[in-house]
Amino acid sequence: MYCKRVFAALLPVLSVVVSQAAVAAEHLPPVSQWIPRDAVIVLEVPRSRALLDLAVDPKLVEAITTLPAYQKQASKKEFKQFLQLIDYLENRFDTDWRAGLSKLLGGGVTLAVGPGDSVLLAIDSEDRQMLQQLHEIFLVIAREESSKQGQPGRVASADYRGVTGWTFNGKEAHAMVGRRLLVANKPEALKAVLDLRASPDDRNLASLEAYQAAKKAAGDNAVATAFVNLGILKKHPPVAKALAQTKNPLVSLLFAGVTQSLRESSWLAAGVGVENNTLRLRTAVNAKLADPKATAAFAQPGQPDKGALPNLPVPRRIAAMSFYRDLRSFYAAKDELFPERTSGLIFFENMMGIFFSGRDLTDEVLAAAEPEVRVVVAEQEFDPAAGTPRIQVPAFAAIFRLQKPKEFAQVAEEAWQKAVGLINFTRGQKALPGLIIDRTLHGEIKFTFAYFSSAQEEDKKNLELRFNFRPAVAVAGDYLILSSTDGLTKDLIDALKKEGNEPVKPLAGTHSLVEVDGLRLASILNANRENLIRQNMVKDGNTREQAEIQVGIITTIAKYLGRAELSVGNREGKTQAELKLKLNLP
Repeated sequence: MYCKRVFAALLPVLSVVVSQAAVAAEHLPPVSQWIPRDAVIVLEVPRSRALLDLAVDPKLVEAITTLPAYQKQASKKEFKQFLQLIDYLENRFDTDWRAGLSKLLGGGVTLAVGPGDSVLLAIDSEDRQMLQQLHEIFLVIAREESSKQGQPGRVASADYRGVTGWTFNGKEAHAMVGRRLLVANKPEALKAVLDLRASPDDRNLASLEAYQAAKKAAGDNAVATAFVNLGILKKHPPVAKALAQTKNPLVSLLFAGVTQSLRESSWLAAGVGVENNTLRLRTAVNAKLADPKATAAFAQPGQPDKGALPNLPVPRRIAAMSFYRDLRSFYAAKDELFPERTSGLIFFENMMGIFFSGRDLTDEVLAAAEPEVRVVVAEQEFDPAAGTPRIQVPAFAAIFRLQKPKEFAQVAEEAWQKAVGLINFTRGQKALPGLIIDRTLHGEIKFTFAYFSSAQEEDKKNLELRFNFRPAVAVAGDYLILSSTDGLTKDLIDALKKEGNEPVKPLAGTHSLVEVDGLRLASILNANRENLIRQNMVKDGNTREQAEIQVGIITTIAKYLGRAELSVGNREGKTQAELKLKLNLP
């Protein structure tokens, strides 16, 4: 009889132990089978070690810890307590923080955002025992903190479908299922996950056809993927407004092909690859190519072998952009693109009518340009004899390929000189010095430029902003160059001549290409460091120390960014984009 009573008393305890052991031993399916199918955004990192190895690279860690912003944070009491906790955990688990983090997150990480701002984080640990012990440690800390604040009931637990759920602050909810940690910002979100775990059916994300197609588009070799349910997301007013037809002509010209594809797609997929110090992000949507008669067709190469041209290499290049844009078709569709003409567009039309002597802007001016347009931004080299501005602005230029360069050269020259004349007239009304027009010869190319004379300036190491500009116009071969400086014009003439030695091949199917050199960007930021600090202090009301830290962070990010390249085009009948980031680690 006594044995029976003991067994009866221990039975509930044994049942809990057996239940928890079964949960710990159960096979864990992909997290997508536990996520509701109405998820809006899902980020999955199944091969998290590849990204972790890059994120905790000793060179990158050293670069971050040497930042003034990091060192300032490290001096604070809270940060020191955090570092003490890391030291304790390293000793507790007999490992360093890098190896411990890899064990904790190495099985994969998933983040899902659902309707009603619900958020779920799922972490698959490689070490279930470590995960459980970490939870116990943080449970003790949470209880101590809640007791100190007089809210001991804030830390609580409850069983749901055979799983113990916890909350440390009365708002979030989390639970461990074997080696998987589930954390939600709302109890309802966690319950929805546990419901799908207990009763698998077609209500989960994995059964959604759009999700399956997006996963395939992201690629099997991706170390991380993203799925965006555009059908749901586009119902969100801010998103719908962002994708609506814009009234800004420049934005429409640059992004029309992309925004139209997003408007017509029900999902977006992304896949991240890692190779050495290079991150590669590919995105795709399920919308098919735009109708050739659609208003955004001006941004779509009409033939498989057509596309944007390679960017032009010039000395000290910060950024370069190349686009396939049929300017004539774009402006011919202005009534459909911009049913209500903006004041800016009307002003532009009136000015173009003056500059081009009444020529029809659509059929006589823009029609003279081929669809290939390139833009270059480069750091300037200032002549000490002429002087150096205190604020240094990069030189920039637009390069257009012409259908009939010889015929259009004089038209462009006349329009450019009228524009300079208008600038001089406006400045003259304010009693300000104007631009002096001159001509020069570079190689076999004679071109026109204008400049502000610095002969009367006393401090030539601290010139005004206007001395950054020496606008120029040139026709080199089949190309029209409109540049902010004559120096960049010369570099572009050299680059075009070199390019002309071999037939240039378009980037088939690519309609937009952008490249950025982080080192050059950091260089121009350093050249303007003092002015950026002052601007930050005035605009944001920061102290000098705070401004120095913020400017330093931006400069450091640019420096370690290395090189970035973004290409957007049409591949396999869909709009796809690829971003490559090559980190410049010490």
